[in-house]
Amino acid sequence: MQIVILDGHTANPGDLSWDGLSTLGELTVYDRTSAAETVERARNAEVVLTNKVVLGRAEIEQLPRLRYIGVLATGYNVVDVDAARERGIVVTNVPAYSTESVAQMVFAHLLAVTNRTEHYANENRSGRWSASPDFCYWDSPLTELAGKTFGIVGLGNIGSRVAAIANAFAMRVVAVTSKPAEQLPPYVTKVSADELWATGDVISLHCPLSAATRNLVNRDTLQRVKPSAIIINTGRGPLVNEVDMADALRSHRLAAYCADVMANEPPLADNPLLQCPTAHLTPHIAWASTEARQRLVSVATANVRAWVEGRPQNVV
Repeated sequence: MQIVILDGHTANPGDLSWDGLSTLGELTVYDRTSAAETVERARNAEVVLTNKVVLGRAEIEQLPRLRYIGVLATGYNVVDVDAARERGIVVTNVPAYSTESVAQMVFAHLLAVTNRTEHYANENRSGRWSASPDFCYWDSPLTELAGKTFGIVGLGNIGSRVAAIANAFAMRVVAVTSKPAEQLPPYVTKVSADELWATGDVISLHCPLSAATRNLVNRDTLQRVKPSAIIINTGRGPLVNEVDMADALRSHRLAAYCADVMANEPPLADNPLLQCPTAHLTPHIAWASTEARQRLVSVATANVRAWVEGRPQNVV
């Protein structure tokens, strides 16, 4: 059985092992694959694994030997699931592998804004503390999180973990969620979207991307939030209208925007958020801790093994 990984570099740039997959068949790993290379590289494979390389209807129809697609991620929008189903091709994903790492990144961003640790570390590298006439100094407000309102849009695995951590910081946690209020933890209050936008000191986005949530944060939304609010997006880039967000930051209608995801990845060089000093952007790395990537590889391997043994798991 031939197994092909189309874009293995981001999940495993060399610090992990694909040996588990190589015991299941003849394994070929490509670091990156362009759209023009996809069909040729996957042509003889029965099993194809992909992270971001698209396997749409056109590609699937040109791969007669293909029997299994494993997505090296939780989201599987890169695969035309209907086309795969018509051919009897099993499609699997890797759910919840990055929950802890993404939740951690939410608070890494938040604390970077409220405590400015990197700013002060950089200042001290240039000798500022050594030259200070006092035992300490600060040149920006330092914000305590306890008692502030932490608003969450979407209470799936990651949103729920973020809620628990916010509660541990003694924050008031409110959420927009489809879950009934009686099913929520006692420290989470279900609210309307209007209330969340109006009262949130911190607003964290964890909802799926859909027609209803695309550009969820836009000019109108941003006019309803507190000027002191911090919006954090570790969900999907297109949840936020980035032009409107940049306008809000430049006009000081929002204190900060923290994002690990962008509408285009990598972002276009002229994206206005790249030049905003109150936009704190990381390059889609919340999922990429060593521990999370190891879970990803392990579960992806277990998914293929389970399919080989006739008991497929994590089928989408």
